[in-house]
Amino acid sequence: MSSDAPAFTRRGFLVVVSGPSGVGKTSFCTHLLETRSDAIRSVSATTRAPRPGEVDGRDYFYLDGAAFAAKVAAGEFLEHAEVHGHRYGTPRRFVDAQVAEGRIVLLNIDVQGGVQVKSRYADAVAIFVWPPSLDALKVRLETRAQDDPAEIARRLADAPGELAQHGKYDYLVVNEDLPAALARVSAIVEAERARVSRLVPAVPLAHKEDR
Repeated sequence: MSSDAPAFTRRGFLVVVSGPSGVGKTSFCTHLLETRSDAIRSVSATTRAPRPGEVDGRDYFYLDGAAFAAKVAAGEFLEHAEVHGHRYGTPRRFVDAQVAEGRIVLLNIDVQGGVQVKSRYADAVAIFVWPPSLDALKVRLETRAQDDPAEIARRLADAPGELAQHGKYDYLVVNEDLPAALARVSAIVEAERARVSRLVPAVPLAHKEDR
């Protein structure tokens, strides 16, 4: 007697996408969100105030300084940092809950934060996005027009040290040809989805002793 019920359910996992500023991390995460129904963006916590149109729990978890500090002390963040006078962190509880539901949680993060997460979340799949050259990175930072010249110079100065951290990641993808790079990342995620260690029998398999 056959059944159409799936033989396995799948555990979710965390995908960390890191690389120097301007390398295209957001494009990779956006592509995965648009092409995979099982993918979800990680929601960070922050002490900054919500901007118009932002929703607590969807865009960020908004906390005051005391609440954020208490969560840091309790070890509730996979990583945390201060940026432009505000604190940001990746809540472990949110990631754990989504992974338990079988989802792929996407975390777009700087290199320092990515290394922290990888050291604290053993099952995380860490992908390092590498630029074709530092000159190409400079052009991308200038073209997107999100930062002033001094900030662009600072980010470029940080890039060599960030690139040196690539060995702490599981995969490296060079973002020279974007469609090809997106295809590689999709293939990595699909392969990780099929890992036997993440398959759970939907129904316990019958066991017979060897004779």
